[in-house]
Amino acid sequence: MADSPKIIDFQTEAVGRLRRQVDALGEANAALLNRARSHGDAQSRIHAATLAALDAGSLEHLIHVMTQDWVDMLGVDAVAVALETSPEAVRLAPPGLQFIGPGLLGTWLDTGASVDVRASEAAGLPLFGPAASLIQSQALIRLSLPPQWPRGVLALGSRAPRAFDGPGNAELFAFLGAICTRCLNHWLSIRA
Repeated sequence: MADSPKIIDFQTEAVGRLRRQVDALGEANAALLNRARSHGDAQSRIHAATLAALDAGSLEHLIHVMTQDWVDMLGVDAVAVALETSPEAVRLAPPGLQFIGPGLLGTWLDTGASVDVRASEAAGLPLFGPAASLIQSQALIRLSLPPQWPRGVLALGSRAPRAFDGPGNAELFAFLGAICTRCLNHWLSIRA
Protein backbone atom coordinates (compact mmCIF):
# COMPACT_ATOMS: atom_id res chain seq x y z
CA MET A 1 0.00 0.00 0.00
CA ALA A 2 1.36 3.43 -0.94
CA ASP A 3 2.07 6.12 1.61
CA SER A 4 -0.73 8.61 1.94
CA PRO A 5 0.27 12.23 1.33
CA LYS A 6 0.69 14.48 4.39
CA ILE A 7 -1.88 17.19 4.66
CA ILE A 8 -0.55 20.49 5.92
CA ASP A 9 -2.95 22.83 7.68
CA PHE A 10 -1.90 26.29 6.41
CA GLN A 11 -4.86 28.00 7.99
CA THR A 12 -3.89 27.10 11.56
CA GLU A 13 -0.29 28.22 10.98
CA ALA A 14 -1.39 31.51 9.38
CA VAL A 15 -3.87 32.30 12.17
CA GLY A 16 -1.21 31.52 14.79
CA ARG A 17 1.29 33.83 13.09
CA LEU A 18 -1.31 36.64 12.85
CA ARG A 19 -2.16 36.26 16.55
CA ARG A 20 1.52 36.57 17.50
CA GLN A 21 1.83 39.69 15.32
CA VAL A 22 -1.29 41.24 16.88
CA ASP A 23 0.08 40.50 20.38
CA ALA A 24 3.43 42.08 19.49
CA LEU A 25 1.69 45.15 18.05
CA GLY A 26 -0.46 45.44 21.18
CA GLU A 27 2.65 45.37 23.39
CA ALA A 28 4.40 47.94 21.20
CA ASN A 29 1.31 50.16 21.28
CA ALA A 30 1.12 49.94 25.10
CA ALA A 31 4.82 50.82 25.39
CA LEU A 32 4.37 53.77 23.04
CA LEU A 33 1.37 55.05 25.01
CA ASN A 34 3.30 54.69 28.27
CA ARG A 35 6.25 56.63 26.82
CA ALA A 36 3.92 59.36 25.51
CA ARG A 37 2.22 59.72 28.90
CA SER A 38 5.59 59.89 30.65
CA HIS A 39 6.82 62.55 28.21
CA GLY A 40 3.58 64.51 28.59
CA ASP A 41 3.97 64.43 32.38
CA ALA A 42 7.57 65.63 32.12
CA GLN A 43 6.50 68.38 29.74
CA SER A 44 3.76 69.55 32.13
CA ARG A 45 6.24 69.65 35.01
CA ILE A 46 8.75 71.67 32.96
CA HIS A 47 6.03 74.12 31.94
CA ALA A 48 4.94 74.61 35.58
CA ALA A 49 8.57 75.17 36.61
CA THR A 50 9.02 77.67 33.78
CA LEU A 51 5.98 79.69 34.85
CA ALA A 52 7.20 79.74 38.45
CA ALA A 53 10.63 81.04 37.34
CA LEU A 54 9.04 83.72 35.16
CA ASP A 55 6.91 84.87 38.13
CA ALA A 56 9.94 85.39 40.39
CA GLY A 57 10.13 88.98 41.64
CA SER A 58 13.86 89.15 42.37
CA LEU A 59 17.12 87.24 41.96
CA GLU A 60 16.72 85.86 45.48
CA HIS A 61 13.19 84.71 44.69
CA LEU A 62 14.32 83.13 41.41
CA ILE A 63 17.10 81.16 43.13
CA HIS A 64 14.64 80.03 45.80
CA VAL A 65 12.15 78.89 43.15
CA MET A 66 14.83 77.01 41.23
CA THR A 67 16.54 75.32 44.19
CA GLN A 68 13.57 74.77 46.49
CA ASP A 69 10.22 74.89 44.67
CA TRP A 70 11.42 72.99 41.61
CA VAL A 71 12.25 69.94 43.73
CA ASP A 72 8.51 69.27 44.11
CA MET A 73 7.46 70.70 40.76
CA LEU A 74 9.90 68.56 38.79
CA GLY A 75 9.60 65.50 41.01
CA VAL A 76 13.34 65.35 41.76
CA ASP A 77 15.31 65.03 44.98
CA ALA A 78 17.73 67.94 44.56
CA VAL A 79 18.26 71.01 42.38
CA ALA A 80 21.43 73.11 42.36
CA VAL A 81 22.42 76.24 40.46
CA ALA A 82 26.07 77.22 40.20
CA LEU A 83 28.15 79.83 38.42
CA GLU A 84 31.77 79.29 37.46
CA THR A 85 33.90 82.09 38.81
CA SER A 86 37.44 82.84 39.92
CA PRO A 87 38.39 83.02 43.62
CA GLU A 88 38.89 86.80 43.26
CA ALA A 89 35.28 87.38 42.25
CA VAL A 90 32.95 89.15 44.63
CA ARG A 91 30.56 86.58 45.98
CA LEU A 92 27.57 88.59 47.06
CA ALA A 93 24.85 86.22 46.02
CA PRO A 94 21.50 85.03 47.26
CA PRO A 95 21.34 81.85 49.32
CA GLY A 96 21.18 78.77 47.13
CA LEU A 97 23.34 80.16 44.33
CA GLN A 98 26.63 78.29 44.40
CA PHE A 99 30.02 79.07 42.93
CA ILE A 100 32.42 76.59 41.37
CA GLY A 101 36.03 77.05 40.37
CA PRO A 102 37.12 77.92 36.84
CA GLY A 103 37.21 74.94 34.51
CA LEU A 104 35.08 72.69 36.71
CA LEU A 105 32.03 73.09 34.48
CA GLY A 106 34.09 71.83 31.54
CA THR A 107 34.97 68.64 33.41
CA TRP A 108 31.33 67.98 34.28
CA LEU A 109 30.00 68.79 30.81
CA ASP A 110 33.06 67.54 28.97
CA THR A 111 31.25 66.66 25.74
CA GLY A 112 30.39 70.29 25.06
CA ALA A 113 26.69 69.39 25.01
CA SER A 114 24.17 71.69 26.63
CA VAL A 115 22.56 68.78 28.51
CA ASP A 116 24.24 65.72 30.02
CA VAL A 117 22.03 63.03 31.54
CA ARG A 118 23.86 60.31 33.45
CA ALA A 119 23.49 57.65 36.06
CA SER A 120 25.89 58.12 38.96
CA GLU A 121 28.28 55.30 39.59
CA ALA A 122 29.13 56.48 43.10
CA ALA A 123 27.36 59.65 44.16
CA GLY A 124 26.05 62.88 42.75
CA LEU A 125 28.07 66.04 42.28
CA PRO A 126 29.18 67.97 45.36
CA LEU A 127 26.72 70.68 44.26
CA PHE A 128 23.97 68.57 45.81
CA GLY A 129 25.49 69.07 49.26
CA PRO A 130 24.45 66.53 51.90
CA ALA A 131 22.14 64.83 49.38
CA ALA A 132 25.05 64.03 47.02
CA SER A 133 25.56 60.55 48.46
CA LEU A 134 21.92 59.69 47.75
CA ILE A 135 21.87 60.85 44.13
CA GLN A 136 21.71 57.94 41.66
CA SER A 137 21.08 59.93 38.47
CA GLN A 138 21.58 63.52 37.46
CA ALA A 139 20.88 65.90 34.63
CA LEU A 140 23.42 68.67 34.12
CA ILE A 141 22.17 71.59 32.08
CA ARG A 142 24.60 74.22 30.82
CA LEU A 143 23.47 77.79 31.42
CA SER A 144 24.84 79.81 28.52
CA LEU A 145 24.82 83.27 30.03
CA PRO A 146 26.04 86.30 28.05
CA PRO A 147 29.83 86.88 28.04
CA GLN A 148 29.73 89.47 30.83
CA TRP A 149 28.49 86.78 33.27
CA PRO A 150 30.20 83.58 34.37
CA ARG A 151 29.24 80.26 32.83
CA GLY A 152 26.71 78.29 34.84
CA VAL A 153 25.05 74.95 35.39
CA LEU A 154 21.64 73.79 36.55
CA ALA A 155 21.89 70.34 38.14
CA LEU A 156 18.91 68.08 38.79
CA GLY A 157 19.43 65.02 40.98
CA SER A 158 17.31 61.97 41.74
CA ARG A 159 17.58 58.94 43.99
CA ALA A 160 16.07 56.83 41.22
CA PRO A 161 18.56 55.29 38.80
CA ARG A 162 18.13 56.51 35.22
CA ALA A 163 15.40 58.97 36.29
CA PHE A 164 16.25 61.42 33.52
CA ASP A 165 16.53 58.97 30.64
CA GLY A 166 13.83 58.97 28.06
CA PRO A 167 13.10 60.15 24.57
CA GLY A 168 12.75 63.90 24.35
CA ASN A 169 14.01 64.64 27.87
CA ALA A 170 17.21 66.28 26.63
CA GLU A 171 15.13 68.78 24.62
CA LEU A 172 12.92 69.53 27.63
CA PHE A 173 15.98 70.07 29.84
CA ALA A 174 17.55 72.31 27.19
CA PHE A 175 14.34 74.38 27.21
CA LEU A 176 14.47 74.59 31.02
CA GLY A 177 18.11 75.67 30.78
CA ALA A 178 17.20 78.38 28.27
CA ILE A 179 14.53 79.71 30.64
CA CYS A 180 17.00 79.70 33.55
CA THR A 181 19.56 81.50 31.43
CA ARG A 182 17.12 84.25 30.44
CA CYS A 183 15.80 84.71 33.99
CA LEU A 184 19.28 84.78 35.53
CA ASN A 185 20.53 87.21 32.91
CA HIS A 186 17.55 89.48 33.58
CA TRP A 187 18.07 89.60 37.34
CA LEU A 188 21.86 89.75 37.19
CA SER A 189 21.62 92.68 34.74
CA ILE A 190 19.33 94.54 37.14
CA ARG A 191 21.80 93.96 39.98
CA ALA A 192 24.83 95.10 37.97
